[in-house]
Amino acid sequence: MSTDDLVATIDAALETLAADDQAVTFTAVAARAGVARATLYRNPTLRALIDQRRHDQIDTRSLTGLHTEIAHLRTALEALAERVRDHEERLRHLERRRTTRAS
Repeated sequence: MSTDDLVATIDAALETLAADDQAVTFTAVAARAGVARATLYRNPTLRALIDQRRHDQIDTRSLTGLHTEIAHLRTALEALAERVRDHEERLRHLERRRTTRAS
């Protein structure tokens, strides 16, 4: 198999792993591509291709995690704001009662 064919095969395996939302590992890529892991480790072009995809996958998952965390924080902040509004309303009500009694 030529280097270009091997690169195309590895790239297809990487695309399949990404489509299936599976982790990009040398073992997984080798299994999908039908090549030995040693082939992936020894070939600098293939190794760089896999390392780049692994790096991209980590960045994407990190962003997804951040998005989820921001959504949770937004929900907590909205709940806290609602409690503050409720407490402010209670204080206004108590102050009106106090000023009414003082009059």
